[in-house]
Amino acid sequence: MPGLSGRMSTVVKAKVSKLLDRAEDPAETLDYSYEKQLEQLQNVKRGIADLVTAKKRLQMQESGVQEQIAKLDQQARQAMAAGREDLARTALERKHLADGEIQSLDQQIAQLEDQQQKLIDSEGKLRVKVEAFRSHKEVIKAQYSAAEAQVHISEAATGVGEQMADVGLAMQRALDKTQNMQARADAVGELEAAGTFEDLTSLGPPQDDIDRQLEQLGRTSAVDDDLARMKAELGTGGSTAQIEPGEEQASGEGSA
Repeated sequence: MPGLSGRMSTVVKAKVSKLLDRAEDPAETLDYSYEKQLEQLQNVKRGIADLVTAKKRLQMQESGVQEQIAKLDQQARQAMAAGREDLARTALERKHLADGEIQSLDQQIAQLEDQQQKLIDSEGKLRVKVEAFRSHKEVIKAQYSAAEAQVHISEAATGVGEQMADVGLAMQRALDKTQNMQARADAVGELEAAGTFEDLTSLGPPQDDIDRQLEQLGRTSAVDDDLARMKAELGTGGSTAQIEPGEEQASGEGSA
């Protein structure tokens, strides 16, 4: 299905582009671009060096041919002086061939010099561009570092950064757990005060609410019995007679 495959390809490219955008560091990208430009500048310099080397070889070859021409001219003169016109002709023919070689070498040297000058001009222009790019990239890197630091400071101050957001979420979770634990503790205390929970450490069978109420009534009745007995003992003439408040005051006045 071409439609589905095209859509999948678009999605994959979008995901990869997003990942690359996250991983890309502008400072590293600028430094890499600067390094590539330096490589190009070095390649131009090597090209100039190669042209100069080739030109020097041709100039050396031309010097050798010129020496050969001078030698052939001298041989032709000696042959003519000795009456050997045939030898003189041969020497002159070789001299003319050498002259043609000199002209060819001169053309090649001129072409190399022209290419060398063009490369030198290109190298100068490229060097200026590379130096300008180096200064510009340092400015961009400084601006990016300053902007990045400002973003981090602003995110830390406002709490909108990823790390601060994680810290905020962790604090919120801790607060929620603390509130839940406090509510649970309050609920347990309230239920315990109401007698909802059974005493698991007590001996004997478990009691329901009716048993607890009857037990409470029994304790109340026992207290009432003890109180009535104490009243009866005090009222029937114990070893210590009760002194009314009025009597205590009258006794005090008499003794005075």
